[in-house]
Amino acid sequence: MSKDFDLTETAVRDWVRQARADAGERDGLTSSEREELASRRRDNRRLREDVNILTRATAFFATEIR
Repeated sequence: MSKDFDLTETAVRDWVRQARADAGERDGLTSSEREELASRRRDNRRLREDVNILTRATAFFATEIR
């Protein structure tokens, strides 16, 4: 019998904890809230990078104009 993955006690405990949070039986973020949080963090990281690039471009062009 081949194993595709190891099922640990910790993994099962985490799944049960998340299922209870999703069902409203336990405090914590639901799966959809976790997905939204991850998405917003990615967006924020991308926006910070954009601001950094624009700030450097502004500084470059400001010195070119003088």
